[in-house]
Amino acid sequence: MNKKIAVVVGSTRKNSLSQSLANNLVSLLPEGYDAKFIKIDNLPLYNQDYDSEDTPEQYETFRDQLRDIDAVIFVTPEHNRSYPAALKNALDIGSRPYGQSVWNGKPALVVSQSTGNLSGFSANHHLRQTLTFLNMPTLQQPEAYIAHTDKLIDEHGKINNEGTVKFLQSIIDAFVELIERYGVTLTPKATF
Repeated sequence: MNKKIAVVVGSTRKNSLSQSLANNLVSLLPEGYDAKFIKIDNLPLYNQDYDSEDTPEQYETFRDQLRDIDAVIFVTPEHNRSYPAALKNALDIGSRPYGQSVWNGKPALVVSQSTGNLSGFSANHHLRQTLTFLNMPTLQQPEAYIAHTDKLIDEHGKINNEGTVKFLQSIIDAFVELIERYGVTLTPKATF
């Protein structure tokens, strides 16, 4: 049985560098791992009133897409020393209603990127803090901060640096090991 990997991209821009980086990461997954990109740009802003009445259809669709996945890859840029609001909104929607979090217990990979030297470092660590609360075992090593993505991704959306491709492969290999360690039938006890 193939393992289902959700890919959530923090940038909602068309042709974003985060999306290109995510596409490159997915191409490195081994056979038996099926990636599915989950859209977050159509989600209304989270409101707790929706937990009990008039739940938006987009919330239900989003939650349903994540309910049966085995693990999640997050690829994000940095906005004001954090991860983007659209990604925070998606995390909130998936974590509610209370006790029904679709994130609970699912292994996660966090990859941040930027066009500068800091590589989205703050976004990466801020996102990891949230994933800790959501009870998502997150790959710790190797850490994935990708700098100067505007120079690493060519006009066809491919990584143009062999060393970077090898590094990304090492990240994917470690993530696969994490998923295998937790197994695909993980049944977490905690409810968030």
